[in-house]
Amino acid sequence: MADKKTIKKIIAGVLSLAVVGLVAYGANLGNKHAAAGKESAVAADGGLYPIRTVSQTACSSTPWVVTDQLGFFKEEGLQVVYTGDTQPNQIVPSILNGSNDVSTAHPNNLAVAIAGGAKIKGVVRAGIDPTPDKDPKLRHMNWYINPNVNPDIHTFADLNKLPGQVKFSLITPNQCSDFLGNSIADKNNVPRSKIEWVTMPDVQAVQALKQGLVTVAGVHPPFYKSMEDAGMVKIADSLDAGVGIAGGIGYYYFTTDFIEKHPDIIKKFARAIAKGQRWANDHPEEARKMTEDWIHVPVNATHYYATDTKIVESEIDPWLADLENTGVLPKGKIKPSDMVIHTFDN
Repeated sequence: MADKKTIKKIIAGVLSLAVVGLVAYGANLGNKHAAAGKESAVAADGGLYPIRTVSQTACSSTPWVVTDQLGFFKEEGLQVVYTGDTQPNQIVPSILNGSNDVSTAHPNNLAVAIAGGAKIKGVVRAGIDPTPDKDPKLRHMNWYINPNVNPDIHTFADLNKLPGQVKFSLITPNQCSDFLGNSIADKNNVPRSKIEWVTMPDVQAVQALKQGLVTVAGVHPPFYKSMEDAGMVKIADSLDAGVGIAGGIGYYYFTTDFIEKHPDIIKKFARAIAKGQRWANDHPEEARKMTEDWIHVPVNATHYYATDTKIVESEIDPWLADLENTGVLPKGKIKPSDMVIHTFDN
């Protein structure tokens, strides 16, 4: 009988194949329905160009809400069209099949999709992790435990006191939760094999931790207040991963076909969203309230954001290295230049 380590590798391989298959399926739909995508889109109200995206009701909603509601998209002749809630693992396929035009993703999510054949590229940065001098509540993620269930756990390293595997919440594989969580585990000598990932959205992670269904919940800023109000205890944050601002890096991405056909629209989008992100950083309380009203949960803080459209490829390196070290991607298969485009840098 295979040992636990071997079984986990097999499962990881199956998950990777499933992701690649899902991307290939979405790409195939995209080829079949290209005419039903942007080519058939009509101008939105007032002659504004429609940009379709998912409903943005999770932690990444702030730039959309700010840029939309303050009229920065409209200033550029754009109108956001929200197409409804979409499961995380269905977002890339929805871009590929033309149901949506744009979304955001972390480098590891983009890399796995591109390795699987997805013709997408990041065009402008979204979130970044703030520097240590900024308010800690702006950091990309916090990890919490339930003191009523595990009163002896005060730090990430203390997880080694617990027998067997420890259940961690995870929105979806190959994104910030596992990259950052694993990086923090490495720095605290917690074996990665000790972590058992359990998939759920952040809002569900709050309840799961309260009920003892997971031992550790990693969540994003809009959900810090919910954790604190529930009496949960923070044991780490994204700064502890040791990768600087790259710990929160994400990109707005479009298909390469959209980028080639509509470079003027991409430039307008990049200018508008960067303006919204600067405003959110400069007006954290107003941005917090707008986010809270949009996602309908108590929000203590929002993410911290890039304030220009410049892409720095070195920020992708630690994410790719982790994918290679864990065997998700072969070494050298994907480079940062395969994932982003600098046409819209300023």
